[in-house]
Amino acid sequence: MNTTHRRTAAAALTLAAAGLVTAPPAQAHHRPRPAACAELEVSQGWYGENKARLQQLIDTYGRCGGRERDRGAKPVAVFDWDNTVIKNDVGDATMFWLLRNGRLRAPQHGDWRTTSRYLTADASAALSAACPTRTALLPTATDTRCADEVRSVYADGRTSTGGTAFSGYDRRRMEPQYAWLAQLLHGWTTRQVESFAAAARAENLAAPVGAEQKVGSASVTGWARYYDQQRDLIRTLQRSGFDVWITSASPEPVVDVWARGVGIDRAHAVGIRNTTEHGRLTSHLKGCGSVRDGQDSMITYIDGKRCWINQEVFGVRGPAAERVQPAARRQVFAAGDSDTDVSFLRDATGLRLVLNRNKNELMCRAYDNADGRWVVNPMFIEPKKRKAAPYPCATTGYTSPDGTGSPVLRTDGTPIPDQRDTVYAP
Repeated sequence: MNTTHRRTAAAALTLAAAGLVTAPPAQAHHRPRPAACAELEVSQGWYGENKARLQQLIDTYGRCGGRERDRGAKPVAVFDWDNTVIKNDVGDATMFWLLRNGRLRAPQHGDWRTTSRYLTADASAALSAACPTRTALLPTATDTRCADEVRSVYADGRTSTGGTAFSGYDRRRMEPQYAWLAQLLHGWTTRQVESFAAAARAENLAAPVGAEQKVGSASVTGWARYYDQQRDLIRTLQRSGFDVWITSASPEPVVDVWARGVGIDRAHAVGIRNTTEHGRLTSHLKGCGSVRDGQDSMITYIDGKRCWINQEVFGVRGPAAERVQPAARRQVFAAGDSDTDVSFLRDATGLRLVLNRNKNELMCRAYDNADGRWVVNPMFIEPKKRKAAPYPCATTGYTSPDGTGSPVLRTDGTPIPDQRDTVYAP
């Protein structure tokens, strides 16, 4: 056993003794389980002892372990959505469907700056030049130039000529590209957006793995698949008495449609939320914590995910929702795949499942595993190969609010050393 593994095992044993985390996985194999306890059924795709560790968490905190009765409330589990529960991005799938079918409305008064306060002058000018706005709907189904410009700003964060599309935002609370999809849904009702998402879902699930589709002149991803392993995990958590939630940086009506496929109802899905007027979505967003509705400066993204979970799941209101809560008001389990999930994963008090997509800050924290609660698994479909270079944890792995890179710090303020990739596809 190498030094890292010895440190992790020791930390896990210490925390288990204190009742703060489940015991090491080796002990999970020998503990008798009541026959009525819900058990994970899918084994393929789980790395090493990961399935056993997850099962132990379920046994300990669910109905069988008695922790639910001790806490006086259901234990909470929170999953990111895109590339965590499902392969590929449902926001992308919806945007591409909207573009191919010409279902995006023109900006108010023909002014693209009404769609995002962070849209640059270059992007606004490029969109105005490419897209006629005198009609109610943008002609993206037939006008290649318009479709290309919108797709480029959304997918690449740049104009088709390479200009920066968004600026002036806090990189720990907002990603304007993600928010822009929700904002471009202005004028539609929630029910209409759900119908668009359902059509995109049907197409992407029916398409073969690896399929591409044409949007304007570009070839883009045209398929999606639910992960059988995560569907099984969610179902087992629910059967064991967990309160299971989805948090996503896709528009909430879109997430609602897809989440039904794993048994999550709309009351347990939190995505980007628009404000409404007369029953129709506006291009403004609802706020969280100290951010008021219409300020459009915080979405379900990194620290924003923490805020929205605290607010919607645990009922914490006002600026307090932006802060880490006491252990009794935090999720026991969390799962994610990207730096966008770092904050709510760190808040989990039991285990934190990470699907390895080679994201710097997330993998720095997961591989450092200072408290023994991180579980790393390759992606279940098309997993990444080993990252050749170490993750730059000690130098630029953390993205600051202004977008600059800096060291990834532990809770005691010391930098995490650079980490090598060790859990990957062979």
